[in-house]
Amino acid sequence: MLALLADRADNATICPSEVARRLARDNPRGWRAQMPIVHEAVDHLVAQAVIALSWKGRRLARRCGPYRIRRERAMA
Repeated sequence: MLALLADRADNATICPSEVARRLARDNPRGWRAQMPIVHEAVDHLVAQAVIALSWKGRRLARRCGPYRIRRERAMA
């Protein structure tokens, strides 16, 4: 997740499925099987104030429904 963000502009966002697809490159079960791992990592990184979540330009306090991920400092 952090590597994907590092490859983007400071204010860019990524979709959690992008992270799952990266994890599943060599996984025959596919990217959907990786989503629980991604969600767990998202929750941890939000709690540590490393990343921030948003949807349609609005900041989210926690993960719920659809969301995008960005670096925390870009949301300030």
